[in-house]
Amino acid sequence: MAATVSETLLAWYDRHARDLPWRARPGAAPPDPYRVWLSEVMLQQTTVAAVKPYFAAFTARWPDVEALAAAPEDDVMAAWAGLGYYSRARNLVKCARAVAERGGFPATEADLRELPGLGAYTAAAVAAIAFGQRAVVVDANVERVVARLFAIEDPLPGARKAIRSAADSITPDRRAGDFAQAMMDLGATVCTARDPRCLLCPLAQACAARAAGDPARLPVKAPRKPKPLRQGRAFWIERDGAVWLVRRAGTGMLGGMRALPDDGWSAQGDGSADPPLAGAWECAGVVRHVFTHAALELSVLVQRDAPQPAGPGEWWPLDRIEEAGLPTLFAKAARLVRAS
Repeated sequence: MAATVSETLLAWYDRHARDLPWRARPGAAPPDPYRVWLSEVMLQQTTVAAVKPYFAAFTARWPDVEALAAAPEDDVMAAWAGLGYYSRARNLVKCARAVAERGGFPATEADLRELPGLGAYTAAAVAAIAFGQRAVVVDANVERVVARLFAIEDPLPGARKAIRSAADSITPDRRAGDFAQAMMDLGATVCTARDPRCLLCPLAQACAARAAGDPARLPVKAPRKPKPLRQGRAFWIERDGAVWLVRRAGTGMLGGMRALPDDGWSAQGDGSADPPLAGAWECAGVVRHVFTHAALELSVLVQRDAPQPAGPGEWWPLDRIEEAGLPTLFAKAARLVRAS
């Protein structure tokens, strides 16, 4: 089965591969490992459509890993704003500097794992796609394809060991990078989460879930726990055409990002701290945002012609607020205030 699956899928990929800016065409020389690594980090928990403009902007501004390594972390964080999971942006800079210091990306999966921020998936993807190494690459799309192909009934996340073992059994020694991308493309375009297009699938004849009559049922997912709803306040402090921004702590939610002052809300609890200034506050409204572990309702309170608050921060010109690199939550708050 393994040889049949890989040969069939690679033949399909040669005809139907998606044209993506970080890829090489099937059969061409492997792509630059910098572009593979950057795209894979960006694509975690994010769609291809969302990543494309960020990837274009990053590679135009920092065309190679040496350029990114030399970039100020603040600039990278600002350019990342909107992609979420901001610890990835901090690790991006750390990894780029480590790679530049050693003179380039290592070529093996084991050595790639030693770089800052590279987990098992990203190291396998870079090793296979950029260096042609045989590596087992399992993202959410591959996970779905393999669970259906082998009819793996155990619920996630417990099924992941069996899924990885099954993926290993069909990964070829040659063209492992193309095979990994073929599996990704199959999951993204044919073996989709809902309404899989089995009549178009090159692996339909080998698929155990299709033979059983209900491929969309797999992979089985454990019931989701409802996310807690947290309440918080953000403070818009304006003076002379500028707004007061602070830098969030380097660890924790939105760590290291510019932001509005707030009352200390977190995924673990509601905010309760006092406003940074005394006096009357006007409520501009509420913004809502969903994080990985909690949802948040953030009331946005406004004080204009205000004195400078105590503590570190900076006055940021309102006509350049888009350049501040605010994370999505605080960008929403800024739009709310400016619209009101």
